[in-house]
Amino acid sequence: MLTDTPVRLGVQIQPQHVTYSEMRDAVRRLEDMGVDILFNWDHFFPLTGDPDGSHFESWTMLGAWAEQTERVEFGALVNCNSYRNPDLQADMARTIDHMSAKGGEGRFILGTGAGWFQKDYDEYGYEFGTPGTRLDDLAEGLARIHARWDALKPPPTRKIPVMIGGKGEQKTLRLVARYADYWHSFVHPEELPHKLSVIEKWAQREGRDTSTLILSNELARRTEEGADQLFDGGVRLFTLAFRGPDYDYDLVRSWLAWRDAKNGGRP
Repeated sequence: MLTDTPVRLGVQIQPQHVTYSEMRDAVRRLEDMGVDILFNWDHFFPLTGDPDGSHFESWTMLGAWAEQTERVEFGALVNCNSYRNPDLQADMARTIDHMSAKGGEGRFILGTGAGWFQKDYDEYGYEFGTPGTRLDDLAEGLARIHARWDALKPPPTRKIPVMIGGKGEQKTLRLVARYADYWHSFVHPEELPHKLSVIEKWAQREGRDTSTLILSNELARRTEEGADQLFDGGVRLFTLAFRGPDYDYDLVRSWLAWRDAKNGGRP
C-alpha cells in the first residue's frame, strides 16, 4: 500500500441530465482549477433523477477528453467490462493513451468493474448473468486486456494504470491483488484494515507486491474529519461526484484546499 504518494483529487463528472457543452466546460474549468483526475461513468441511462433523462456514453467522451485536456489524468469510474470484447477494450485504451500523450506519456487510467445496473444490460441486449458470472468475466477480461497490450503495435505509451472498484473478498479483492494499481471502494475507515489484510492475503497467493497499490475512496457526504480518517487509513486518491447542470465549483475548491494542506501546502 503506497502512502508516500501525494494526496490527489479526482472529480467524477456525471454524464446525466446535462448537455455535452456543459460537460465540456466543466472539464476545462476543473483542469484549470488543478484537479488531478477527471472521471465519468460507464452507463447508458441516468442513475439518479429522471430515469429516461439525458445521458451520454463513456468511451466516446473519454476520447474527446484526451484531445481537450493537457495535464489531467482521466478515465471511467468505472468502465463496465461486460459491454465490450476485452481485446477491443485494450485497443481503445491504448488508442486513447496515445491521443492524450501530447508529446509525453499518456494520461489514461483504465478503471473497470463487473457491472451491476441491470437496465443497461436489458436495454442494450447484453446478458446480465449473476454477480459471480460477471466477476468471472472480469477476471478473464483483465487477463486478455493485458495480453493484448503486450501484442499491440505500437504499444501503449506507458503501463496503463488499472483501477478496480469493489470490495468483495473472494473474487474482487483477488483481482485487485493480481492486477490493480488503484483500488477504489466506498468502505468506511474502520473497514480498511480488514480489507487490506484480505488484499495482502491474495497478493501472497498471486506472488505480487502490492506495496505500490494506491487506495481510492469517495468524498460524497463526508466531512473533512471523515476524509482525515480515510487518509489515516492509507487512502491517497479521493473522488468527488460532480452533478450538473448546477455544478458546485466552490465544493471542489474546498476539497482542493484540503488536498493541498495534506500535501504540505503544495498542489
